[in-house]
Amino acid sequence: MNRRQRIIKLTQHYKQFFAMEQAGGIVLLIATIASLVLSNTSLSEEYLSFWQKDLGGHSLSHWINDGLMAIFFLMIGLELERELYTGELSNPKNALLPIIAAIGGMLVPAGIYFVLNYDSEFSHGFGIPMATDIAFAIGILSLFGSRIPPALKIFLTALAVIDDLGAILVIAIFYTDTIALNYLVGAIAIWLVLMALNKHGVKWLAIYLVGGVAMWWLMLQSGIHATIAGVLLAFAIPFYGDEQYVSPSHKMEHILHYPVSFVILPLFALSNTTLVFSGESIPSLLSASSLGIILGLSLGKPIGILLFTWISVKMKFVRRPIGLSWKGLIGVGMLAGIGFTMSIFITQLAFSDAIVQDNAKLAILIGSLISGLSGSL
Repeated sequence: MNRRQRIIKLTQHYKQFFAMEQAGGIVLLIATIASLVLSNTSLSEEYLSFWQKDLGGHSLSHWINDGLMAIFFLMIGLELERELYTGELSNPKNALLPIIAAIGGMLVPAGIYFVLNYDSEFSHGFGIPMATDIAFAIGILSLFGSRIPPALKIFLTALAVIDDLGAILVIAIFYTDTIALNYLVGAIAIWLVLMALNKHGVKWLAIYLVGGVAMWWLMLQSGIHATIAGVLLAFAIPFYGDEQYVSPSHKMEHILHYPVSFVILPLFALSNTTLVFSGESIPSLLSASSLGIILGLSLGKPIGILLFTWISVKMKFVRRPIGLSWKGLIGVGMLAGIGFTMSIFITQLAFSDAIVQDNAKLAILIGSLISGLSGSL
């Protein structure tokens, strides 16, 4: 395959990915609105109790958050793997700019939250405003069609993927209380076996999936959040950088895109945005925890992304690509403040109290709404 053919194929693959995330963002928005409406009607009690129904010793909501979301994390891992092999992150020079921007977009929001909450019981929620929801962000960006330069779309995608990786590391490092070493060693042992199979050219996808399920169960028992198993599995599944071959990783990503975008994430939204609005809802937004989330997402994200990008360009660590204007970067920085999926997920890990969780979720929705509207403007 010559260079021109390769570029055309990669561009087509990216267009398909972009279109899928765009559609997924719309479905996610519909699911969120439906959940908020149902939670505040006469059907509220039945709707809330539905997600708490027992299924094999765990609630339906628990199965979604610890089970189905592992598949979502597998999808993130496959997207990250593709970006590292054939996407924007495959070229170190191209990758450096979104990596630096993503780091700024994680550190500044976390810093804002921590400054407001460092001496309180809510300080553990610093990871909540660090995340970007790729589906929502791309969904909004796509509304502007050809007016958005390709470089800006690619930059946002690369930044969001790196952001997801950062969130995964934060979950693994800061949101694990106790570790059962025997189960963790078992999970790592299975992962090493799968990596060895990959290295020796084993392409049978079923082997990796069976090993992934076993790894997920062991990770669940270890105390480390089981969704991390999805990311580890993604990097064990064989990927061929040359797209004239359809690798198991390509096949898996293609298989998962529809169920993740149109089933798993909408179910996550439906079960995790069951917020009942009351007279206490508005005052709760003025708490240090809620303000940390809102300001972290709506201000911290664009400030961190723009500041770190500007410094790295001025110091000539990186070059700003053609089509990536400072004005465009400000808009993308604002859209990156849409936290939603990963922010809500981290909220579940950071806080155990249901009222605190609901207050944080409301703050996430407000911060994400401000980010989406300001980025669009």
